[in-house]
Amino acid sequence: MQKILNYINGAYCEPHSGKWLDNYNPSNGEVYSQIANSDATDIANAYEAAKEAFPIWSNTTIEERSRILLKIADLIEEKMVDLAKAEAKDNGKPLNLALTVDIPRASSNFRFFGNAITQFSSEAHESIGLQTMNFTLRQPLGVVGCISPWNLPLYLFTWKIAPAIAAGNTVVAKPSEVTPLTAFLLGEICTEAGLPKGVLNIVHGTGPSAGQAIVEHPNIKAISFTGGTKTGEHIARTAAPMFKKLSLELGGKNPNLIFADCDYETMLNVTVKSSFANQGQICLCGSRIFVEKPIYEKFKKDFIAKIAALKVGDPFDADTNLGALVSKPHLEKVQSYIKIAQEEGGTILYGGNPVTVKGLENGYYLEPTIIEVYDDQCRVNQEEIFGPVVTIMPFETEEEALRMANSVKYGLSATLWTTHLDRTMRLSKQLEAGIVWVNTWLNRDLRTPFGGMKDSGVGREGGFDALRFFTEPKNVCIKYT
Repeated sequence: MQKILNYINGAYCEPHSGKWLDNYNPSNGEVYSQIANSDATDIANAYEAAKEAFPIWSNTTIEERSRILLKIADLIEEKMVDLAKAEAKDNGKPLNLALTVDIPRASSNFRFFGNAITQFSSEAHESIGLQTMNFTLRQPLGVVGCISPWNLPLYLFTWKIAPAIAAGNTVVAKPSEVTPLTAFLLGEICTEAGLPKGVLNIVHGTGPSAGQAIVEHPNIKAISFTGGTKTGEHIARTAAPMFKKLSLELGGKNPNLIFADCDYETMLNVTVKSSFANQGQICLCGSRIFVEKPIYEKFKKDFIAKIAALKVGDPFDADTNLGALVSKPHLEKVQSYIKIAQEEGGTILYGGNPVTVKGLENGYYLEPTIIEVYDDQCRVNQEEIFGPVVTIMPFETEEEALRMANSVKYGLSATLWTTHLDRTMRLSKQLEAGIVWVNTWLNRDLRTPFGGMKDSGVGREGGFDALRFFTEPKNVCIKYT
């Protein structure tokens, strides 16, 4: 059986404890590999390797750092098919999604920051008359920690690692123990690309063990985390008294506001994607759909018809639209919310049932589910489900739509469908979300800041914001005559 090993100081190694975790294939429910169950000793070893590598790496020229990151990007592209197959097997997502989104984006992350670091500049301010010059140094922090989630495994893992090492830091990184395979394969790619030993160290294990050891390590200078809000709260409580820099990209319960003047066919097709892409297991999915009353009944009918045409099945079938959910416990959690919706008086318009796939009877499959709700304060409209479940509800006025959109504790993203320019400007400003898409969804420019408001997190990733997070500004003031 395959073993998912740690990657420390440029070499693969077993966990110090000799303990292992089972790794399940979501499509068939079978254990297919063993994951290193690492603890504080492994994190300490990874830290020492990163610490030793830091002085040389932080003084490596920008050109050399850029060259290595671009080489990693090239190698990810070369190994696209194998990495996509690994992602589909490990996560349960359709292979075509991994081929078109996950792995290309992982390559783009390294390519973007490999280029961005060459354009990352400092500021200078001359005080005329006072004969002083102030300039700002941007220096790497040292050893930093990166912890990523299971929904977009390599995509989000590289989203953190690439800017951290581009800025001159060395890294101790932990991927999710639910989906460790592509992170494991990344170590081999980094070695082939010529990344020096110790610059990137990948340690596998659970959050309470390996993750906690990263967060509480006294000499790891910053934590970049993507995951659930409760875990983010715990990380903040642990790291804040240690004065670590924190970037927390947490949960979302994103509104999709659909006005009657929208481009209807485009809206309908994109809303199918924004509801159920990756089995709804994307923090940016529009899980609360609010539709203006004049088109509500038409939307309901057409949306149900579109969803009924989607195929739930084997991730490796070319015509599969929704694959398996990531794990059995997560499937059970999502099913529990469908039951809660019915108890609260919601109406299941479509789906809600497990799906049996021929030959994969033990896989974690669920129908895409549409629930009509009558109170925007019900639990399924307030709590993050993170699965193939959306709620729909009509509204009459722009003010009502805005109130309901902002009535949750989260503030990650929002989607707005309208051709009315004034409404676009008003609502974009008033929606409590870190990113607002107008007449589109998941359209990302890597130069832009990404992150949430309220319980959706603190800090911003992307572009120069990420490079700023992974560096410390130092002002130097020089008096001259």
